[in-house]
Amino acid sequence: MNSLKLPENTALIPIDMQRAFDAAPWPPRWNERVDENGLTLLAAWRAARRPIIHVRHDSVKEGSTLHPEQPGNALRPGFEPVGEEPLVTKSVNAAFIGTDLDLRLRRLGTHTVVMFGISTDMCVSTSVRVAANLGYRVLLVEDACDCFDLADGEGGVIAAREIHRAHIATLRADFAEVLTTEELLTALSAAKAA
Repeated sequence: MNSLKLPENTALIPIDMQRAFDAAPWPPRWNERVDENGLTLLAAWRAARRPIIHVRHDSVKEGSTLHPEQPGNALRPGFEPVGEEPLVTKSVNAAFIGTDLDLRLRRLGTHTVVMFGISTDMCVSTSVRVAANLGYRVLLVEDACDCFDLADGEGGVIAAREIHRAHIATLRADFAEVLTTEELLTALSAAKAA
């Protein structure tokens, strides 16, 4: 990834970094560093004065911990927009459906997006796929994503780390360039020095 080029208007898009995911009814997650890595990316993007567009899931399902009237809907500490950073709210898995995210990115002249968040296999994966289908170059930061243990429908459970691994492999195969937080920060530093 040493040759990774980051255009100046590359947009960082944190997806659904919300408080609800730390408690029931959500199952266990695997990535203990998801917040640390995500906050590191936000700090680096702000320092570089590059665009950030936050995405939050506002569930329309009654009783959902992600419903706007529930405390779990709030963004996790440190993931709130700062200053003029926009917040896009969605009610389905894809950040582009029923929102103005595509319009915002096109107005910025952005063709490259960096995505991370919760959860890898649901809203992150769906948003990455739609972004790629819309013609964006997608960079997915795998160690700034997280997901949950998942029932396999046969009485067993698939471990969150395995769910993550399989979805990252699929996204890498056809929808995104996959990299780590460290690799992205190295590319960002190189772009600033150029």
